Amino acid sequence: MKYYLKILLPVITSFLFIFCSNIEPKEVKKTQKRKVNDFKKHPNFNAYWYKGKAEITSYKLSQVRYGETYEGTAVNIFVTENFLPEKQVKADYDNDNNIPVLKLNNTKKFVTGIYPYSLMTSTFSPINTNKEAIKISFSAQEWCGNTFVQLNNREKFQIDFHSYFETNADQKITLEKNILENELWNQLRISPENLPLGNHLIVPSFEYLALNHQKIKSYKATATLKEEGHLSKYIIHYPELKRTLIIKFTKEFPYTIESWEEKSVQRGKTLTTKAEKIKTIKSAYWSKNGVTNINERKELGLY
Repeated sequence: MKYYLKILLPVITSFLFIFCSNIEPKEVKKTQKRKVNDFKKHPNFNAYWYKGKAEITSYKLSQVRYGETYEGTAVNIFVTENFLPEKQVKADYDNDNNIPVLKLNNTKKFVTGIYPYSLMTSTFSPINTNKEAIKISFSAQEWCGNTFVQLNNREKFQIDFHSYFETNADQKITLEKNILENELWNQLRISPENLPLGNHLIVPSFEYLALNHQKIKSYKATATLKEEGHLSKYIIHYPELKRTLIIKFTKEFPYTIESWEEKSVQRGKTLTTKAEKIKTIKSAYWSKNGVTNINERKELGLY
């Protein structure tokens, strides 16, 4: 008996060590980068977001461009959709491969001098897991020309960039997977307690990178979350870019975005883009495209 115990004791000890340890060191490092646990969604999440309507919020916009500030309007359209993760497009039909996403279409319209700008960013984020956005696209139209950026989340981030500027031109870029600033707007609507805090590598918004001719890559950033009365304030600061984004949203569900501002230093001068909420409505806007369907647009202060 003593002979068998002498042989088996090292085996049993090794077995217990392996299976009773918390996590291997490599797993700890991976978890610190991005937690992939399920979101702890609010109990009213489905009741609010799955009513066959989008949430539309209009904002009074003060937009920095060419070293000056111009007045305009911004609109955030949040809506849930079924998405095909491989094709990375909205699903036309029910399918076992579909996954639920929260889509944000952010639009801005303003006029610089004689000519207008129209900007739009679309971000598609999976609802049930704390993973990166599946797809992001940005486009800008103004009288000088068009700019278009699209990110597809594959094995790595695959980015196509098209611009009329020589300094940008057409590019195909591959990036390692880090946090995307654009996806954080969706994340705070789904589960603000899962917002990344502290020091991280973050890819700034494609609007900022494209309009300011900055290299598309991850930058060192610090993220903080503070309370301000009945609001929460999420702050992302990029030291290298001398840029700070502040998003203010309600502390209570559905975590409505009330305002945001973006401060940047240009030629030694601090300039601030601001957006203040005008109105929020729920609407199945895609079915209201007739000449007579104008009342809700007036209600949003966009007409």
